Amino acid sequence: MSLKRLDYNQTDPKAIKGMLELEKYVAGSGLELSLYELVKLRASQINGCAYCIDMHSKDARKAGETEQRLYALSAWRETSFYSERERAALAWTEAMTLIAENDISDSLYNEVQKHFSEKEHLALTMAIVAINGWNRLAIAFRNEPGSYKP
Repeated sequence: MSLKRLDYNQTDPKAIKGMLELEKYVAGSGLELSLYELVKLRASQINGCAYCIDMHSKDARKAGETEQRLYALSAWRETSFYSERERAALAWTEAMTLIAENDISDSLYNEVQKHFSEKEHLALTMAIVAINGWNRLAIAFRNEPGSYKP
């Protein structure tokens, strides 16, 4: 395990100001906190960001998420633990996170539209944009997994 390379918040807080504004937008958008945490955790799993997996599993637990749903998240398609709305959000999360490998199909778009208003769909998309950015920062600068306190 390598040591942390750089503390981007201390180095220049202005560098992440836009990211924090994006988080503020999503937090105030009306998306359910439980859904937001599942999306952040799933994207972090795909990206292999240990720091963010630790953070968002802790935040999800604090928000009342069950251990069963957290443990099964990487295999969500094979379980009945998630609502249709959550399943649509998770499918959208995976497609966007792996966008270089995926087409964002009309069928996927239409499935998400069945469960989210246009404003919610935009907020969900911005949440995915944000967590993918945070994952890249945490991985590149080696944020220490386990150090986050909710």
